[in-house]
Amino acid sequence: MTKSKALVQPLDRVAIALMLLLSFLIGVMILQGDAVSARVRNFTWQNQKIGAEDTSFTLTFSRPMETKSVEDNLKIDPPLAGKVSWAGRRMVYTLVTPAPYGTNYQVKLQGARDKFATQENNSKRVIQPFTGNFRTRDRVILYIGTNVEDQGQLVLYNLTQEQKRVITPKDLIVMDFEAFPNGEKILFSARTTKNPDLLSAKLYTVTTGIPGKSGEQAEPAAKVDLILDSKDYQILKFDLSPDGQTIVVQRGNKANPGDFGLWFMPATKDSSEEKSTPKRLQSQPGGDFMITPDSKAVAVAQGQGAAILPLQGDASKPLDFLPQFGLVQAFSKDGSQAAMVKFNTDYTRDLFLVTNQGVQKPLLKTSGSIISCQFDTASPSLYCLLTQLVSKEQYIEQPYVVAIDLKSGQQKPLLVLPPDQRNVQMSLSPDGLGLLFDQIVPQADTTPPPANSLKTDDGEAIATSSLWLMPLLPITDAATVEIRPEKLPLVGFHPRWLP
Repeated sequence: MTKSKALVQPLDRVAIALMLLLSFLIGVMILQGDAVSARVRNFTWQNQKIGAEDTSFTLTFSRPMETKSVEDNLKIDPPLAGKVSWAGRRMVYTLVTPAPYGTNYQVKLQGARDKFATQENNSKRVIQPFTGNFRTRDRVILYIGTNVEDQGQLVLYNLTQEQKRVITPKDLIVMDFEAFPNGEKILFSARTTKNPDLLSAKLYTVTTGIPGKSGEQAEPAAKVDLILDSKDYQILKFDLSPDGQTIVVQRGNKANPGDFGLWFMPATKDSSEEKSTPKRLQSQPGGDFMITPDSKAVAVAQGQGAAILPLQGDASKPLDFLPQFGLVQAFSKDGSQAAMVKFNTDYTRDLFLVTNQGVQKPLLKTSGSIISCQFDTASPSLYCLLTQLVSKEQYIEQPYVVAIDLKSGQQKPLLVLPPDQRNVQMSLSPDGLGLLFDQIVPQADTTPPPANSLKTDDGEAIATSSLWLMPLLPITDAATVEIRPEKLPLVGFHPRWLP
């Protein structure tokens, strides 16, 4: 008994000492209050590479925050204008305009307080300093080469890194192309160098070597897959849906030239023959067409107007029909607005802004053509490539680029190109800060072009072509600043920005 008692007593003393120590620590904590600093638990763009479609990031905090102190102390370098909203411990920062491409950004937060510190009037207790980093995609363009070493091939040029890469093989002459929404692949039509027939083109995809999403492993560049052949039907035109899932193709029956129409199919090659076979859109034949921003319908010039046809369901019953307009030139990204062309009996053309609320606002009139238009994602502006008639006798048209403020209707001419260059192409950058265009030099009439020579949409043989980049400013700033285009050290035509 004596030995057992002797063993127990030291254990009791240790236990009592520990209880006293814990009681003391608990008392100190109660007297001091909650001194644990708030911190940022999650930043959704941490080490991410974002694009124009990424419009907001979220900061999640470990404690409820005093919102004004967070908003006052949040710093983004370089600055990005945005709006703040809150949902409990989550703060969402929504950008006013897309972040400029090819830029590294840093997000810093220090000095902000949580709600309890504010209620206790404890100005010393602030958030743990936070630093986050992200970057935007590189500024990348695509074009069809006209140099001897890349003639007719699709060329990818990284303006940020000044790197050039040819991504299609030499035996294919690219005629048209569209990028997938994340830039990992390109859908293109091409004919072989051995076949001069422009209507012999087939549809392919090719990888760019760029990852589709931040953090994903990119496929090797220049991997080509055949998507649709031209064995029985000629491919006249194609369009890729904004979500990158569907292709709409205008095709003509080789055995029956009067039989042509629209077909739709999945945009990715599938092992199942049923899924990869194009299905005909059962509607009356139409002209120019464009898939709507929701990727569920197609706008088609049909008869004396423009019809919106569903891609799934009965296409013989249009979702909408606009008899006064003959062509849809462009849709805004959210689908709420469209730029539409009205053809007048005096051979002039009117450009209208048409909204999903039924508003039809005239924007401009021209005696020439409305070649293309693009909505700016960074501002309420529309950029259009137009022509004006400078000689009725010879029917010579002079192309020019104009920026239209959609709120005020103000027009700002940006660029006037040489007369009789109808084949110029224009492309607006995804961040709204640059405009690409080409200047084609046609083959001399006295020189018969070779069978595999490059040709414009009008069938004119191309000798060479230069590419130009025009920096853009908001229309209000551009009124006082002269902007001049810069000639790029690249030889090609049909330029397009990668998303």
